[in-house]
Amino acid sequence: MPESVAVTGGNGRVGTHVLEYLDAAGYRTVNLSRGRRDETHSDVYIETDLLDAGEVYGALAKSDADAVVHLGMVPTPDQTPGYRTYESNVMSSYHLLEAAGELGIDTVALASSFSAIGGGFEPDAITINFLPVDEDHRLTPSNPYAMGKQALEIAADGFARRSADAPQTITSLRFPWVVDDDLAHETFVEADRTLAGLRNSAHFHTQRNTLCGYVHATDAVTLVEAAIEASFDGHERFWVSAPDTSAETPSAELAAELYPEADYRRQTGEDSDPYAALIDTSKAQQLLDWEPTWSWRQLA
Repeated sequence: MPESVAVTGGNGRVGTHVLEYLDAAGYRTVNLSRGRRDETHSDVYIETDLLDAGEVYGALAKSDADAVVHLGMVPTPDQTPGYRTYESNVMSSYHLLEAAGELGIDTVALASSFSAIGGGFEPDAITINFLPVDEDHRLTPSNPYAMGKQALEIAADGFARRSADAPQTITSLRFPWVVDDDLAHETFVEADRTLAGLRNSAHFHTQRNTLCGYVHATDAVTLVEAAIEASFDGHERFWVSAPDTSAETPSAELAAELYPEADYRRQTGEDSDPYAALIDTSKAQQLLDWEPTWSWRQLA
């Protein structure tokens, strides 16, 4: 099991949560970032240009890490030219996978995204075949951020096929929007989260295109730990979600109204949650022993 973990993008919002959690859990942590020097959330800081293959190799070698968590990518397609967004997600992942393999680092966790399915930042309404979506659902991205996420997963597939000079265990974590208590309270608790309220919201298109999905930082960081502790061989993709949607309207009604062409696989049984997520995380439960527990409704 890893004792030392390198985290790219450790200065970011999610990266900070990950470093703080791993540090508290007893791991030696190394922050590989290009931005401001910040040693308050990690044991070691190494300034690294993740688009420079030599720097990535050198930084990983210097980090003496047993595992890598790659979060340091351009997070949206609206702040940089398209090719920069795509390059940041794809080439930085390739450099890390290649360097990790050459250096004998057996475990790499990559930050993919819900956007890989063709939601999030797409201009048109998302096309969903069945709900809740799982890892078998088709991916139809068209914007540079989403295409980059799909491409980094394909690169991970390729490295996993190598017989040598590749990490043994690679995970692609398809994160939705990651919230903390303050963001969840502002966005969910203080707003009208009924279907009518969502339709009247300026963010309705985005909410619909992301299946009203989210995950709290406390669940996100435990998933990252589960990924770096995993021991399966090869590359696996995992959907990530809170246990429920961010809506006050039951999931069956959301599915019928917002995704009428989708085959909705309704939960059954006495313990079924009427607000259950439209994203299936059972694969993460089976392979990583991870299950989300935090719901925004506990703040209401």
